[in-house]
Amino acid sequence: MATSLNGKRIAFLATDGVEQIELTRPWQDLKDAGATVQLVSTDTGEIQGFNHLTPADNFSVDSSTRQAKAEDYDALVLPGGVANPDALRMDENAVSFIQGFFNANKPVAAICHAPWSLIEAGVVKGRTLTSWPSLKTDIENAGGNWVDKSVCQDQGLITSRKPDDLDDFCSTMLEAFAA
Repeated sequence: MATSLNGKRIAFLATDGVEQIELTRPWQDLKDAGATVQLVSTDTGEIQGFNHLTPADNFSVDSSTRQAKAEDYDALVLPGGVANPDALRMDENAVSFIQGFFNANKPVAAICHAPWSLIEAGVVKGRTLTSWPSLKTDIENAGGNWVDKSVCQDQGLITSRKPDDLDDFCSTMLEAFAA
């Protein structure tokens, strides 16, 4: 049975350096399920996707972190890449935007290096999550419990390690966002 997300509004928070497949695959799966998806970034205009370290496509931004509000969305997706979450965690508005989803108990899905933004938002403590392996120490130092699994779901937070985990990540995300 297909998951229906008709009427759901989903924000993707990303900036330059986003791992392109971690943006485009969940985006397409959510659209296919009927969700309205919007790209939120630190600035308006476009962001540059990457295939690992190689520049890829540009993506149009729908709203900036200065304008967007968590209350306008049903869920949040945080794609990875190394540069993307590193830049987002340095943006006060991006961090506040992330915190808004947790304060409202809305589901959040994060993959690869995206938990760096979660750490900065102060929402990792007491949660079990996974990520790209190099974030293990950062997550543990922030009070989280790191596990090496393709997908982890804890208290409304869905996390995965890498692009190879996208099948598990997307199916778990769709179920959680539909609930």
